[in-house]
Amino acid sequence: MSALLPSPERRSYRQPPPPFIALYLAVPLPGVGRLVALSTNCRRAAAATFQSSRRRWMVKKGREEKSPARHGGRRSSSHLGREGLAATGRRILLRLSDFAAVQKFARRAVSAVESRSEGAAQGPDGEEQMGVYLSTPKTDKASADGENDRVRFGLSSMQGWRTTMEDAHAALPNLDDCTSFFGVYDGHGGKAVSKFCARHLHKQVLINDANSSGDLPASVYKAFLRMDEMMKGQRGWRELTELGEKGNKISGMLEGIIWSPKGGDSDNLGDGWETEEGPNSNFPGPTSGSTACVAVIRNDQLIVANAGDSRCVISRKGQAFNLSTDHKPDLEGEKERILSAGGFVVAGRVNGSLNLSRAIGDMELKQNEVLPAERQIVTAEPELKTVKLSEDDEFIVLACDGIWDCMTSQEVVDFVHKHLNTEDKLSDVCEKLLNRCVAPTSGGEGCDNMTVIIVQFKKPQSSAATSSTEQPAATAEEMRLNELGGPDDPQK
Repeated sequence: MSALLPSPERRSYRQPPPPFIALYLAVPLPGVGRLVALSTNCRRAAAATFQSSRRRWMVKKGREEKSPARHGGRRSSSHLGREGLAATGRRILLRLSDFAAVQKFARRAVSAVESRSEGAAQGPDGEEQMGVYLSTPKTDKASADGENDRVRFGLSSMQGWRTTMEDAHAALPNLDDCTSFFGVYDGHGGKAVSKFCARHLHKQVLINDANSSGDLPASVYKAFLRMDEMMKGQRGWRELTELGEKGNKISGMLEGIIWSPKGGDSDNLGDGWETEEGPNSNFPGPTSGSTACVAVIRNDQLIVANAGDSRCVISRKGQAFNLSTDHKPDLEGEKERILSAGGFVVAGRVNGSLNLSRAIGDMELKQNEVLPAERQIVTAEPELKTVKLSEDDEFIVLACDGIWDCMTSQEVVDFVHKHLNTEDKLSDVCEKLLNRCVAPTSGGEGCDNMTVIIVQFKKPQSSAATSSTEQPAATAEEMRLNELGGPDDPQK
């Protein structure tokens, strides 16, 4: 990083070329806060902002400020570099035209400056942070329970060692009169996309279901792909901003007040999603993303849809069967799609960065205009599996990869079975599972965000008349559990 941050003494910035984007980074004097001034020609703006902050600090300390040297009525750049940024930070010149890339680089540079000047940084709640991990895990849990006449559920989520919580979930036992919906969303690059999915994906399932004459699997399929479309444009930008980091929420809410929806414009899909006009109308969608693994239960039909490496497992007579596939770039079918779309896989990562081959969001990996959404380098297309529930089916477990990195599917099912006999609430079982998985020290397995939902099926009153040996009929859309390679792949 030091090679990217040349000091003013080593290079003259008296005549910065116009095509350059000037990025001024400073860690100002105590009590002033960090200054980041960014524009295509921000020499005067940076100088004025810095001197204003410096002046306020000096007034607060009861000191007098000397008049700065001037050249031809203008503040000299050498004065700014010598007394301002040279004393508190570094000036960077980037040959970049993409503002998003500059913002990304700025965040990394600020983190580097802070780590050099202060050692370990401080988290939003005052915890000491070490790289991507906290010095101690946050083991506070958000838990809930619920039930209806068909199912009962418990859930719990925990930030753990990570510096931020990027998981989200949705649990709606009464999505409608005969449908229950449960989903886990594991964000990467931020929490906005996972929270967006938790807010909207189940609503799209209902809307699509009403428009597709009850074809529930098709409704779920369309809802996944619709998420990417909804996150584009002014309204997508505003909602993602509101759901993102705390510092951006106010600006998102203000834009929601200023820029009203276009009347009667809902992308011609009839789903009530009204687009908005505004300065971000051409927003192409987020560069961050999220996995999505959802289970929809309607009567005796279970539909599991998955994009990413979160997982759903069903317990049938105590045996664990995976109802989803962990979508990794090295899988043969996934790698073929990635290469065909113009991407590459290196070290198990798409284009050397993302360790998932399917996700909602990540729009920078979905830019091939001649290919449909299902054939992009990274796709939000879900893999669907449908099961006709029988009396042998006991419960399902949906969880983000923070759980599956630590335990196999069968180990999780055995763990749940063991504690179902001792715990009254399913959320207590979930909390014990999180405690079992969290690592004692940072680094490696057990250090990720963790979210788990357990959904237990209630036996119908007439179940005694149903043969326990009856197997679900196998069709092209239904999953044959005995063809999954046996209970619980030991490699997962």
